Amino acid sequence: MDILRTPADRFSDLPDYPFAEHWFEVDLGNGLTARQHYVDEGPKEAPPVLLYHGEPSWSFLYRKMIPILVDAGFRVLAPDLIGFGKSDKPDDISFYTYARHVDWLKQWRNAVEPRPAALFCQDWGSLLGLRMVGQEPDRFTCVVASNAALPTGGKVSDGFTAWREFARSSPEFAIGGILQRATKTELSEAEVAAYDAPFPDEPSKAGARAFPQLVPVEDGMDGIAENMEAWKGLEAFSGPFLTLFGEDDPVLGAGGPMLSKRIKGAEGQPHAMLSRCGHFSQEDRPVELAQGIIDMARKAGHLA
Repeated sequence: MDILRTPADRFSDLPDYPFAEHWFEVDLGNGLTARQHYVDEGPKEAPPVLLYHGEPSWSFLYRKMIPILVDAGFRVLAPDLIGFGKSDKPDDISFYTYARHVDWLKQWRNAVEPRPAALFCQDWGSLLGLRMVGQEPDRFTCVVASNAALPTGGKVSDGFTAWREFARSSPEFAIGGILQRATKTELSEAEVAAYDAPFPDEPSKAGARAFPQLVPVEDGMDGIAENMEAWKGLEAFSGPFLTLFGEDDPVLGAGGPMLSKRIKGAEGQPHAMLSRCGHFSQEDRPVELAQGIIDMARKAGHLA
C-alpha cells in the first residue's frame, strides 16, 4: 500500500477558498503515518466549532459557512478526513475501516482542539461525529446535524444499495459530478473542479470508494455494536441539538424527525426541513446552517 499525497498545484486558484493550510500527523496504525489537512480560522482562544464533512467531499464544502462563523466569534476548525481533500490518501480500499476513521479523527481532535466544542456534521461526518458525541458527550456543547445518521443495521434501501454498488464498481467515479447531482444549487465549472481536485487518479479515490461500503446499514456489519453503545450517550445528550435536513435529499432527507425524537437536547428546538436543499446542504443553504450553529451555541452558553 502507498500513502498518496495530492500535488499542491491541484489546489491552486480554488474559488472562495482562501484559507491557510494547517497540518497534523496522524498515526494510521501498522507503522504508517499520514499528513492530515485542516482549516483553522478565527482566534485560537475563541469558542471552537468543528465542521465534519462527509463522502466524497472535503473542507471546500464549508467555504460559504466558515466566514459567517468566524464573524460570529468562533474558532472554526474543518478537517479533511484521511483519504479526502488535501489530506494524504492510502490507496488500498481494504485499509479503510469505520473504526480506523474514528480513531484518526479523534487523534486530530485531541491534539488540535481538546476543549468542549460545538459540532456541525453531515453525511459521514455524522457517522463519525455523532458516535463521538455519544461516547464523550461532555466534550460537545451543542450539535447541529444535517442529512445525518448514526445507523445500527437493519435493512438497506434500494437507493443506498445502488449507490454502494456504483461507488464500488463504476469505472467512472467523477467526484465533482457526484456533488453536483446531489446539490440543488448549480455549481460553477471551477467549483466542480475543486471537488475533483483531491483525486487526480483512480488510486487516490480509494477512500471515496470505500466509505459507502462501510456504512453499517445491514445487520452483522462492523460498527453496529459501537454505534448501539454510542446511542446510549447520544440519546441522553442534553446540550442543544438541532436538525436541519434537506427536503430534496432522497437518501437522508426523511431522517431528521427520526433523529431529533431520540435525543434529549433536541426537545423544543426549531428543527426544520429546508426547501430547495439536497444532500449537500452546505452548498444549498449555508446561511441557514451557519445561523443554526450560532443559535445553538448561544443557547448552550458556548458563544456570547
